[in-house]
Amino acid sequence: MVSQTSSRGQARPQTIFFSLQQFWQKRSGDWLPPIIGITVFLVVWQGVSASGLTRLPGPLSLWTDTRTRELLLYPFYDLGGLDKGLFWQTLASLGRVAQGYSAAAVVGISLGVLVGTNVWLNKATYPIFQFLRMVAPLAWVPIALVALQQNQPAAIFVIFITSVWPILINTIEGVRQIPEDYNNVAKVLQLSRKDYYFNILFPSALPYIFTGLRIAIGLAWLAIIAAEIVMSGIVGIGFFIWDAYQQNYISEIILAVIYIGLVGLLLDRLIALLQMKIAPTRK
Repeated sequence: MVSQTSSRGQARPQTIFFSLQQFWQKRSGDWLPPIIGITVFLVVWQGVSASGLTRLPGPLSLWTDTRTRELLLYPFYDLGGLDKGLFWQTLASLGRVAQGYSAAAVVGISLGVLVGTNVWLNKATYPIFQFLRMVAPLAWVPIALVALQQNQPAAIFVIFITSVWPILINTIEGVRQIPEDYNNVAKVLQLSRKDYYFNILFPSALPYIFTGLRIAIGLAWLAIIAAEIVMSGIVGIGFFIWDAYQQNYISEIILAVIYIGLVGLLLDRLIALLQMKIAPTRK
């Protein structure tokens, strides 16, 4: 029995090692280039910073700087008011994004279906939509503050008005691109409006809708950062960056930018995963 247990104990690490080796052989082509690219980028950045060509600190400053190291090690601290760790700063921004983006998705998809199925309405609203979508997010900030008088609803409105246009326009285009044969079949079968929407319109337009949703989530995340930098006195990653800049804590700004990039990447992948589950690409 001892020999059998010993052999099993030796076999288990060998099995795990073999599985990891197989996994690496399959995935190394996908993982190795990004790892090398990121490493080269960080080395070049550190070299340029060390050479004195720029005052921007290198990536090593994220650990050597005491304040930044504490932010890395203690992202969940909360001392009240605006003095919170980066986790809570990011979570506050994500909460605003969730509200503004959700409202933009509901309005954009609903209005897009309505406009896309009505030729006259499409022609009437096209110049308005194209005009409004060209307005930069920061331009909406003073308008939102004047109209709503409070930072929180104003920030949510800026997210909404920035992210609604790609959802709306892509939904309209998706509805317009439904094959005419599908519409003819619906007329022949005398489908009800509900059956037409759920069996023909939405399945056909979903790829366009999700394209708009993916573009919009990136714009929503960019918009909240810009809005929080302009608006003072609210917890959020944007205000954290502005406060660090005013106090000349450049390493903290770099750390916050890393947080922003990672969260933006995760949000994009989340929408992509949702698209794969709901509207997988046909091959």
